Amino acid sequence: MVDSTETESRKLLRRLREAMASDEAGQARLDSITHLIADSMGAEVCSVYLFRDHETLELCATEGLAAESVHQTRLRLGEGLVGRVAKYQKVINTPDAPSAKGFRFMPETGEEKYSSFLGIPIQRLGETLGVLVVQSRDARVYSADEVYGLEVVAMVIAEMTELGAFVGEGAALSPLHQQSVLLRGGTAQEGAAEGHVWLHEPRVVVTNPIADDPDKERERLDTAIEQLRVGVDKMLEMSQNGDKEQLQVLEAYRMFANSKGWLRRMEEDISRGLSAEAAVEKEQSQARARMSQVTDSYLRERLADLDDLSNRLLRILTGQGATAGAELPPDPILIARNIGPGDLLEYGRSLKGIVLEEGSVGSHAAIVARALAIPLVVHAERITTEALNGDHIMVDGDQGVVHLRPDETVVKAFRDKIAMQAQAQERYGSIREKPAVTLDGKRVNLVMNAGLMADLPSLDSSGAEGVGLFRTELQFLVRNKMPKRSELVALYARVLDAAHGKRVVFRTLDIGSDKVLPYMKATDEPNPALGWRAIRVGLDKPGVMRMQLQALMRAANGRPLTIMFPFVAQFEEYRAAKAEVDKSLERERILGHPLPESLEIGAMLETPSLAFAPQKFFEEVGFLSIGGNDLKQFFFAADRENERVRRRYDTLNVSFLTFIERIVERCNATGTPLSFCGEDAGRPIEALCLAAIGIRSLSMRPASIGPVKSLLLRSNLDEVRRVIGEARNRGEQSVRASVVDYLRNAG
Repeated sequence: MVDSTETESRKLLRRLREAMASDEAGQARLDSITHLIADSMGAEVCSVYLFRDHETLELCATEGLAAESVHQTRLRLGEGLVGRVAKYQKVINTPDAPSAKGFRFMPETGEEKYSSFLGIPIQRLGETLGVLVVQSRDARVYSADEVYGLEVVAMVIAEMTELGAFVGEGAALSPLHQQSVLLRGGTAQEGAAEGHVWLHEPRVVVTNPIADDPDKERERLDTAIEQLRVGVDKMLEMSQNGDKEQLQVLEAYRMFANSKGWLRRMEEDISRGLSAEAAVEKEQSQARARMSQVTDSYLRERLADLDDLSNRLLRILTGQGATAGAELPPDPILIARNIGPGDLLEYGRSLKGIVLEEGSVGSHAAIVARALAIPLVVHAERITTEALNGDHIMVDGDQGVVHLRPDETVVKAFRDKIAMQAQAQERYGSIREKPAVTLDGKRVNLVMNAGLMADLPSLDSSGAEGVGLFRTELQFLVRNKMPKRSELVALYARVLDAAHGKRVVFRTLDIGSDKVLPYMKATDEPNPALGWRAIRVGLDKPGVMRMQLQALMRAANGRPLTIMFPFVAQFEEYRAAKAEVDKSLERERILGHPLPESLEIGAMLETPSLAFAPQKFFEEVGFLSIGGNDLKQFFFAADRENERVRRRYDTLNVSFLTFIERIVERCNATGTPLSFCGEDAGRPIEALCLAAIGIRSLSMRPASIGPVKSLLLRSNLDEVRRVIGEARNRGEQSVRASVVDYLRNAG
């Protein structure tokens, strides 16, 4: 790179900084910038398009196009060359714009006389804020050096946009992070919450994107990178005895921290006039943009490593720590791209709600959120870039909707909803001690799901008759190493103590699929939900299963004990697991430890295959619990992690209900106790229909017991069964509408 080019680039950035620091209104400042860029590049046209909303680009300033087209010309994302630059986050550089793929002629701009076109995405941390365009009459391809220089300028414009430099009278741009935003995601834990934003990783704000002294900035960058390398080396030293996966991630960190290419690109940006922070953020933005386009999981993980490393480097350069000096608000709603179970448990019940940009309904975070009964919305795109610490926020976990900085009408409607839910819970308090007996005299056993000691107080307050599912994997997921048997004994004993004699069903370790232990080598499987998980892992690695079974028996200490094996797909798997129980019992007898007063051994029916197991299986198994979440996804071949298909199929679909009826019939024939466990058990309409077709035990989250019991107490199961049968005979796909109509008419 020649020195004169460097000087021109720095000269332009210096002039841009002067424009940014001027007292001009936002529009005048933007107009000055387009004039400066056109003048510096010797181009007839320079235009800045910014997003009016997330689908619409607006011409906000121009030098060279018709002045009257400013704030009038708009393009949809992907429309025209400008829209394509924004959509694909890639540079378009063509000498003949009208013949380029996707060209759209906009006569109001007067651009027909300009042949060449160079469009650069204006990006910040992977989010496209707009497009910077230069055009010339001459049919020319802009040089790589010119493209690079304009990318540096686009970076500065992105920072200026973020800092609100273009907001003001006449600019027709709303200030960022001030307007109301509605974000739609997916429901991972139901409930509603109002509070204030707490960012798990607060955004680093670069307030000095332009620097005068490249040598000084390179020195700052070198010092920060050396500090980063030392930090990574220390982490590696401390993790030498850790698992291979963690070591591989840290080795990737060290590789990037020592990457000459990464450092060279940032030094080039500094030579162009960027500050060290802006140079790091420019690289990070481009890595995030690439990450959004990459489908290969390995490459995405490596780009994510680079993104995390860039964050660490930015924090060293800016001095902005993990909390940036902010204090946790009294009503925190946690915002994060993703979060592990350990970090989430550190926040504990102080959180009112959680919103994740990524995440999934079956992730570790979702499991912990359910255990803590905290509303959780996942797949809320852009939440980490839209939200600031302290922002007012409302989370509707029932609908998967987030209201950020809501206006008064939304606030009122939302608070009315929360008040109604609170009143309903008070009303349910009056029936807490009543058994769930329907109008036609049928008793339904309502029990709760749990996974943490913190859940157990809900056993009495919710009116649950016991714990139908205690998820034992949470104690394994939140640690960095395998828990000791003595620790598990103490925990399980406390659970049984807290239950005060009520039945607790301990499900053995359900890991694999989306639940991989931090200290267990992950297996690369094309479809983990159908892969090496739960009982399959337990039987292949019997040491862990035996340790857990022994811990449960010692925790029982002569009391009744109930154990359930997850994801049993065939009779032989149950028999093999039962044999391990028998071995553990014999070992405990030989060691002289007290044996359980009684021992129930059951299985979860989560695969259709087990419904067709031999009669002998139904005779031998102590009890069965239908795992509704997994069974439903396998029955409909619809991945419950996939938002496109998981809501496509209704639990009250006639085919699914008919299948469950067959399971009920087989269990009735052998006298095998049967329950239903899952999200649908806690939804009143679904729970009513499940009870009507013969399921007499339902396991759900504690907060659902009141609403479900309330409906059961006021219903006649024989009548509901008749309605289901009539809907089936009419050939209806789902019985939902018919049942709802019946309930409405019945008052």
